[in-house]
Amino acid sequence: RSCNPPVGNLARGRTPVTLSTCGQNSTELYCFYPDQNLLHQVPHGCGQPRCTKCNANQPDNSHLPADMTDDFFANPISWWQSAQGVHREEIRLDFETEFYLTHVIVVFKSPRPAAMVLERSQDYGQTWRPYKYFSVNCTATFGLQDDLTEEGSMCTSRYSDAAPCTRGEVIYRALTPANKIEDPYSPEAQDLLKLTNLRLLLLKRQECPCHGSELVEKPHRFAHYAIYDLIIRGSCFCNGHAEECELANRTGVMENMVHGKCVCRHNTAGDHCEKCAPLYNDQPWKPGDGKTGAPNECRKCRCHNHADTCHFDLSVWLASGKRSGGVCDNCKHNTEGHRCQRCKPGYYRDRGKPMSSAEVCKPCTCQPMGSANATFSRSWRCHPKTGFCYCKPGVAGPNCDRCLMGYWGFGENGCRPCDCARDCDQHTGNCFNGIPDLVQTPANESEEEWKWNDHEQGFSALRHPEKCVCKEKVLGSVTDFCQMKYAFVIKARILSAHDKGTHAEVVVKVKKVLKSGKVKIARSNRSIYPESWTNRGCTCPILNPGTDYLIAGQEDSRTSKLLVNMNSLVKPWKAYLGKQVSDILRTGCR
Repeated sequence: RSCNPPVGNLARGRTPVTLSTCGQNSTELYCFYPDQNLLHQVPHGCGQPRCTKCNANQPDNSHLPADMTDDFFANPISWWQSAQGVHREEIRLDFETEFYLTHVIVVFKSPRPAAMVLERSQDYGQTWRPYKYFSVNCTATFGLQDDLTEEGSMCTSRYSDAAPCTRGEVIYRALTPANKIEDPYSPEAQDLLKLTNLRLLLLKRQECPCHGSELVEKPHRFAHYAIYDLIIRGSCFCNGHAEECELANRTGVMENMVHGKCVCRHNTAGDHCEKCAPLYNDQPWKPGDGKTGAPNECRKCRCHNHADTCHFDLSVWLASGKRSGGVCDNCKHNTEGHRCQRCKPGYYRDRGKPMSSAEVCKPCTCQPMGSANATFSRSWRCHPKTGFCYCKPGVAGPNCDRCLMGYWGFGENGCRPCDCARDCDQHTGNCFNGIPDLVQTPANESEEEWKWNDHEQGFSALRHPEKCVCKEKVLGSVTDFCQMKYAFVIKARILSAHDKGTHAEVVVKVKKVLKSGKVKIARSNRSIYPESWTNRGCTCPILNPGTDYLIAGQEDSRTSKLLVNMNSLVKPWKAYLGKQVSDILRTGCR
């Protein structure tokens, strides 16, 4: 639920600032009419005036600004008094932070002013706006209507009578029937209730009516303002996210003092709970809803335990359909991304560990000499999901630490093709005995003569086909295509390719499924398996990483493998080709 801090006296423990104080420079004599209630006399008549002295430097005779805001129960007859003869006086209370105001009570010792203004600032005294005007005659003094005759007016004569001569009250309520507010944390409520400074301008003195009933000696001794109590009721300002407050800067500790720093709940932070806590910025911050009671808590970012803070990004929020806008800051443990959800370049995901593990990203273990610096994603040293390295021409192995079969001379430029029909010594390049040299092969020899027996191995020309030329299957007529009875037809991007000796394993990202058989194919990463075709020691068809292909082939439903062989259709993807095959599949093959 939304929270509300308790209301207290904001003036408690804080000292107002005034333009003057009696007896500042020297002792002043002053006179006043005593408080009838304290003398236990009948309230009729004024009684005799009393005269005494004021000196700001003598504790027993001083009446300082702090006396207005002391404990009015413990010190009921302490008061502040202005210098004699002043017409305009100012009383200002400066707060160390923002507070919410509910009402103000001023108890005068002198007769109440004939005209005064209550003002507040929301920017630490740079600008001021009136809360209320007070005057015996609103129209004559301020040009405003009296709220006794026009409800909601900014001026009132209700608290401007000279009588009683002492202990007359001035009361201001921030919330009245005329300015009701349903949600106390709405912008309208904040504009009315929030303040950093409060100022009371006393503009015109008036005499006690008792002066007219008898001759008063030295009337200037009555010419001052005096206030017993200044009570400012309000609370710390917490946007509905706290119900208690603690000591803010620059303030001392005093019993029952209203402190200004909120003890925030709902995953919020700041002196006024005006922002979300560092790791809770997945949706926009909102104040609590004082009307419905909804807490409007801040939501934690999904950083998988790899970040300590996150920030809200409006573009991410809008792109998600206003579901999630958090972007994690300074991802740790070698992760990156809006949610620290992937391994950064040079690392790959350890599938055996949860995404929240500090060890989820392992460093690539690529052989520096055999691995390629520039891949189709320049910053990747190995595949971020499998950890397989990207190798230089003719180099093989998950770590790019040896030559492919049919290559030799592992070095800075990769490996060179053997000038042999099959394999050669990986260090010297010498052909193995009994295998004729490929260069000497007669051009008119039949393919059948160059096929190896089943138990013999070919080598992979998977990524670096400069040594071999594969016969490509062409997209012929509709009848030819349909007769092949392909089990699957997909559009896929080749991510990485790995030599397995007797065959290759190719990791692809399936982008589009035009046809599938018994093996279920999703639009995600998976492996396909080119079958060895060992004529002249080559594995075909050729599949280059980083390229999109149209692939049509057979399947092994027993092992759920997608197979590619020389009868498969493997063509670099073109939009027109995809449309052509789609049309054939839709209308041609019955």
